[in-house]
Amino acid sequence: MKDADKFVAVRDALPGLASGIHLNTGSVGPMPAEVAAAMAEIDAYERNVGRAHPDYYLASLERMGEARAALAAVIGGDLDEIALMHATTDGMNVATWGLDWRPGDRAVTTTQEHAGALGPLYALRARLGVEVAFADVGDGGDDERTLAAFDRAITPGTRLVSFSHVLWSTGAVLPVAAIGAIARERAAVVVVDGAQAAGAVPVSVRDLGVDAYAVPGQKWLLGPEGMGGLYVARAAWELLRPAFTGHYSLASYDSSGGASWHPNARRYEASNWHRPSVVGMGRAIGWLSMFVGLDYVHRRGPALARRAADALAAIPGVAVLTPRHQMATLVTFRVGGWPAQAALDELGARVFAIARTIKALDALRISVGFFNSEDELDRFVEAVRLLAGHTPESLPPRRTLAIFGEQ
Repeated sequence: MKDADKFVAVRDALPGLASGIHLNTGSVGPMPAEVAAAMAEIDAYERNVGRAHPDYYLASLERMGEARAALAAVIGGDLDEIALMHATTDGMNVATWGLDWRPGDRAVTTTQEHAGALGPLYALRARLGVEVAFADVGDGGDDERTLAAFDRAITPGTRLVSFSHVLWSTGAVLPVAAIGAIARERAAVVVVDGAQAAGAVPVSVRDLGVDAYAVPGQKWLLGPEGMGGLYVARAAWELLRPAFTGHYSLASYDSSGGASWHPNARRYEASNWHRPSVVGMGRAIGWLSMFVGLDYVHRRGPALARRAADALAAIPGVAVLTPRHQMATLVTFRVGGWPAQAALDELGARVFAIARTIKALDALRISVGFFNSEDELDRFVEAVRLLAGHTPESLPPRRTLAIFGEQ
């Protein structure tokens, strides 16, 4: 299709976009109608036929394989290097806890990390006495500063370097490959949170040179919640040991009751899996890859985000915190005189904008997708311009209308 025709088809395939200006894919994206239909079909089968037949179990294993293959096609790596997870946080926990940690070991992260990456690091510090060091990367927009910060932080004894591909707070794209090179020179394992990258911008785990890369299913891949994936490089399998013995993690049992790990990344998987969600994630990634096309997704989404960032930066009183020279699809900004939550509430009431705040920065964050229209972004920017010309006290609030259904 030509781009104009494809855009119309994309909008028709995402009915949730009719509910407002969808600018929060960094939390959860709109679900394609065919994904919801596929999940409903499996739900109906389980309700009407059941879930216990061995053939259904075997078919479910095939669907899991399809989901892994779909994810491998998006982020790279071989099929046997992909494991299904229940979330990005799940993958970050599995990879972080996979090392044979000892008291006094050191892990390095950044001052801008999401709780999904910080959680397992704090647990290691509290339980095992692992030292957690923070590389001060500022807003993430200065590669020289970022690399210098990691160079200082990754000292002898550092065993893990954990950070985000795209910062969830400011939206900056970090120089993953260069950071990884520093870490590898010092024998540290590199684990990356790809929550704001996979599906939004091109990702090649091979080119990035990481040991592990965790992604969610519900954000830029437009799948269901409760699903995600973890890439673990073949060379890291013996370094990152599974932290559990889930049913799906084991390849075989011997007569003495011993077990062996799968000879692939399935060793990192645990049971059980919500089968409609497995199907949904595979179908969503397939829809992006084959119906929409990743080239279109990766070209249009970042271009629209840059357009929005430039327009917001041109408004007097608006400060864009996202480094525009090094951004993906997130735009974080402040409106002078407005607490972030008050501004978000007003934008939601005036133009039905669906976005979020970053509390630590007292800022708003919008996630711009390939499915957004220029008209939507223009209306959003004009609403921000209105707020920037007033204060919460001088602008009469746009009231919302509560509609009560029949009892």
